[in-house]
Amino acid sequence: MRLRALLDTDALGLRLLGGEDELDRTVRGVMTTDLRDPSRYLSGGELVLTGLAWRRDAEDSEPFVRILVAAGVAALAAGEAELGDVPDDLVVACAKHRLPLFAVHESVAFATITEHVVRQVSGERAGDLAAVVDRHRRMMTSGPAGGGPDVVLDLLGSDLDLSAWVLSPTGRLIAGPKVGGPELPADLCARLAAEHLAAARTGRRGPHRVTLGAAPYALFPIRSWGHLPAVAGEGRSAQGARDVRETVLSDWLLAVAADAGDWPEERLDLLQGVTQLIAVERDRRDAARTVRRRLAQEVLELVQTGAAPAEIAARLRVAAPVLLPGLGAAPHWQVVVARVEWDGGDIEGGPVAQSLLEEILVDPLATGPEPSDRIAVAHTGDEAIALVPLPAVSTEHDGSETGIHADALLESVRDPLAAGLDEDGRVTLGVSAAVHSAEGLRGALEEARHARRVAAARPGRVCAAGHQELASHVLLLPFVPDDVRRAFTARLLDPLRDYDRRHRAELIPTLEAFLDCDGSWTRCATRLHLHVNTLRYRVGRIEQLTSRDLSRLEDKLDFFLALRMS
Repeated sequence: MRLRALLDTDALGLRLLGGEDELDRTVRGVMTTDLRDPSRYLSGGELVLTGLAWRRDAEDSEPFVRILVAAGVAALAAGEAELGDVPDDLVVACAKHRLPLFAVHESVAFATITEHVVRQVSGERAGDLAAVVDRHRRMMTSGPAGGGPDVVLDLLGSDLDLSAWVLSPTGRLIAGPKVGGPELPADLCARLAAEHLAAARTGRRGPHRVTLGAAPYALFPIRSWGHLPAVAGEGRSAQGARDVRETVLSDWLLAVAADAGDWPEERLDLLQGVTQLIAVERDRRDAARTVRRRLAQEVLELVQTGAAPAEIAARLRVAAPVLLPGLGAAPHWQVVVARVEWDGGDIEGGPVAQSLLEEILVDPLATGPEPSDRIAVAHTGDEAIALVPLPAVSTEHDGSETGIHADALLESVRDPLAAGLDEDGRVTLGVSAAVHSAEGLRGALEEARHARRVAAARPGRVCAAGHQELASHVLLLPFVPDDVRRAFTARLLDPLRDYDRRHRAELIPTLEAFLDCDGSWTRCATRLHLHVNTLRYRVGRIEQLTSRDLSRLEDKLDFFLALRMS
């Protein structure tokens, strides 16, 4: 606002004592002080209010005014409540340094002036920011992204003093202020996401106001409608005539550290504009996933139709550079299956499950514009299937567990998602073991699907199971698919077969003989015409490669079953 506008407001009780030629100066803030040297608290552009308690005699005015001018203040307003008329020495000093001077009538409180200035300046800043947001939106809509959500969040902080963050439905921090903004702890992100999902299920319009600890937050939904199909029917919300369950598990949110309860409509509209701007960026990122989704769909169709392993391997070689740029080495692969189901209603869960897997399988160590650019997810019906590449762990099998673990996956998403599922939805996840060839991919898919069925048999709104839970005794049950049995056999014996192929070590024949001899070192060594120390070395190598212990009955049984089924 301009200094001239202060004189036009009669309620402020201001009278100009000097500086008429400087009334077009811009006021960026207001400060009340009676310090002799307030420079440490000034940043420039302020209207300084003072009761003149700093003045002891006429000689004090000159240095005080000089300090204000050096700090770049816009003007000085002196109260008449204590000394009556403003002293002439202060009028002379302000005129000398061309600092506009106002007298404040004794009936007007400094708080009244402060409130007026703050309200006017804040409104102008909001208007300026709205223009920036609108310009940024047009830029992002018509061409390449103009810096992403971080730029707008920085503007919210610098122009409106609002700290804000963009979060995923599981509480992953997608964007935050880059300049001077506070960090948001991971546990707080998850709690904010859960609060947002719970509020969204009630159908209330945002922003949703919550208080965590002693801090208030306003939660604005960021809706991206482009990647989900419209579904006709009952139970639709007012926004776009859609059932909220179609998007609740995929919408981002804007969390603002403030209580929006007393915000004017202009500020609420501004924040809604910010969410629309971020939604543009969300749609852009979704569009960038199109290639990876298509690759996943092609591989999935080949696997499910029983295509030759060589054809699948050729498709994987095409996919590897896209999903693992720059790594070069042929990756191992894991399969993760997710299913989203709702009680009642004709809601297709596949698109939501696809979006959800793309979110929860984000690689935090990935480089590039978006850390999810190493995930390929396809969907069919209510099920989504993720093809997750893993860098080749080693040329030697050491039996170590790599990749995604069902327990860790469940722990990271259970609480926020459960809030969004409420009492009528379920998410179940299944995770396969890592495979290192096209031959194993079909078995990995069936293994992940079976693990998901195991998870679905458990209580709870969000459940997951991994390949480790498909124990060997379960494989004896008749309902277990043949592909799952093959996957179990390959996972246990492939490390030994690979080692035999490279080193001609005959570990598989040694294992068969050792089991046939009931673990007798002497009888097995005699049958194989080996020294017992050589036999011990081979058995030790078998245990090292498979992370099993041939002195344990359970592991002997696993090997026995795997050899019989192979």
